[in-house]
Amino acid sequence: MTVQQSETQVLIVGGGPVGLTLAISLGQQGIRTVLIERMEKPGFLPKMELCNARTMEIYGRLGLADQIRAAGYPSDAPMDVIVTTSLNDEPLMRLVYPSVPEMQELIRTNNNGHWPREAYQRISQYTLEPLLKAVAEKTPNVTVRYGCALMSLSEDDNGVTATVKTQAGEETIRAAYLAGCDGASSTVRQQLGIALKGGAGGPLQTQIFFRSDDLLQKHPLGAARHYPIASARRTVLVTQDDLRYYSVHINADPPVDAQELINEIVGAPVQVEILRKGNWTPSLLVAERYGSKRVFLAGDAAHQYIPTGGFGMNTGIGDAYDLSWKLVGTLQGWGGPQLLASYEKERMPIGERNCRASEAATIGSRTWRQGFDPIVRDDTPKGHAKRAELIALIDVGQRKSHEMHGIELGYRYAGSPLIADEPGEGPALDNPVYEPTTWPGARLPHLWLSDGTALHDMMGEGYTVLNLGLGGPDAKMIADALKARGAPVKLVTVTEFEPRAIYGRNLLLLRPDLHVVWRGDEAPADVAHLAAVATGHAA
Repeated sequence: MTVQQSETQVLIVGGGPVGLTLAISLGQQGIRTVLIERMEKPGFLPKMELCNARTMEIYGRLGLADQIRAAGYPSDAPMDVIVTTSLNDEPLMRLVYPSVPEMQELIRTNNNGHWPREAYQRISQYTLEPLLKAVAEKTPNVTVRYGCALMSLSEDDNGVTATVKTQAGEETIRAAYLAGCDGASSTVRQQLGIALKGGAGGPLQTQIFFRSDDLLQKHPLGAARHYPIASARRTVLVTQDDLRYYSVHINADPPVDAQELINEIVGAPVQVEILRKGNWTPSLLVAERYGSKRVFLAGDAAHQYIPTGGFGMNTGIGDAYDLSWKLVGTLQGWGGPQLLASYEKERMPIGERNCRASEAATIGSRTWRQGFDPIVRDDTPKGHAKRAELIALIDVGQRKSHEMHGIELGYRYAGSPLIADEPGEGPALDNPVYEPTTWPGARLPHLWLSDGTALHDMMGEGYTVLNLGLGGPDAKMIADALKARGAPVKLVTVTEFEPRAIYGRNLLLLRPDLHVVWRGDEAPADVAHLAAVATGHAA
């Protein structure tokens, strides 16, 4: 039997949001990419439901933010979280969060570095995935192949050979590099023999996915993002992105009747179409390695979190964005040996950090739920007192699921071989509160210029030397050192006072992902070494 053979620069295994984002980013930068996915088409399951602000910044850089917003949760729908005993009871607490237009207005009118460039966006995976697939299929240099499953892979000094199975039979694909974005049961991870560290994050859960066209008419609370239900069963009702589809998560033991449970949550009979009922195990796991020399793991293949806090897919999009520019630099020839080697050194600590954040959010939710007592419904002094105690717990614990902006925006690549050293310890790495900083390794804080231009939007697709003072000759020296390495670089000069006051230095060197490589008031003594560090050539 003749085995068909093909060749590409990067082979991506897995057609979820992480793999598709990686494919789009690579294709946009001229890298020949093949993405394979074992499923025949995207699935119709609510695996995720929020692109956080950092993910939307990334999608903005890729030119996709507006498309995603148009496809997702209605722009005027509330982002509130309502904690209640049922949707027809008086809420215990309503956590009010701005809608997307309200968040965009807050971003537009605040210019202190504390706000992201983009607002968050609610969108279910069953909406996002087909959108990204359609974009990837239209992106130059990208080939998308569904119904194509990885069977095995082998790696050598020059590339990776993958054996895949399609309806037509077996074939081999030869690639310079391979990215495993193939989910929690990753074939790529198994082929590499990489174990996961961590364990279960809680008891077995039941998920019920359903459609209801009249649920909003059956209760007085109005639309909300989440409805955590105060009960003995740790139940939460999650609104999907078009206000007709919902999911319920509840402890699997004892089993529940889906229709009865939904009626109980709403507090009234509701017409529903049950689309799926299944069990899943919450996990807090991180891979012991993020790949090998030419094979890399991203997304759920590398880390698996409890959905509480919303760090799962969003961390995976960060993986894809980090890996993308490093593959580009290596394949274009300007990246040194440390460039791809830094992927694990940068992203594994973030994977572990976000795993801890997911656990902290879960403990916050679990703590107030443990304080529940049915008497909170009683109109008695004892019931009122118990209700007040529970509300106090909710006000602390539930916020941990929605307000860890430091985890979303404040991650920093400490100890990376691509980041220049600076004396001192630097800002705390696990701070749940976002504090803007240009400490090397941090994401550049977003700021507006006086003409309404976002500084983020002025940065180049490659490196950027940002001159905020009078360091014109010094800025050019740094840019020229990067050009000597063959790296793409843009020189941006801004003379306004506010960015200089907030960023704290005259000169900043930024990577393609807008993380700070180096900062200073004048060029370092050895600009060639700085360029070598930034491009992965330094020992």
